[in-house]
Amino acid sequence: MQIQEKPPFDTPFEWIGGEQKVHALVERFYDLMELEPAYAQLRAVHGPSLENARQRLFWFLCGWLGGPQHYTDRFGHPMLRARHLPQSIGGHTIGIKERDQWLACMDQAMGETQVPEGLRARLRDSFFQTADWMRNRNG
Repeated sequence: MQIQEKPPFDTPFEWIGGEQKVHALVERFYDLMELEPAYAQLRAVHGPSLENARQRLFWFLCGWLGGPQHYTDRFGHPMLRARHLPQSIGGHTIGIKERDQWLACMDQAMGETQVPEGLRARLRDSFFQTADWMRNRNG
């Protein structure tokens, strides 16, 4: 039997550094999406403005990481898959390419905002599971 080492904090929210760090991560994520050609297909799914997406991802991640429930306080259960159906996002679909670009962009943002490596590894796994579940198109 292997015993896993206990994380240094009670929640990933505490481990990442609270709201200020989550905000920095989200800002860098969307900045990269706008700047890097490698994320062009992902950027196209988001429509002309990223302001709403920035705010909602920040609210969502705070709660998802174990911090304040800003998103659910405003909107109720996230219902992520339903909110990301093609008709919900302007007719765009989410396939493997968009999933992989989202994951790469988030990983780059985590690296550039110095998310601790132990937490970053755990988040990569969790983000993959969630992003793969969000696909609304095969391929």
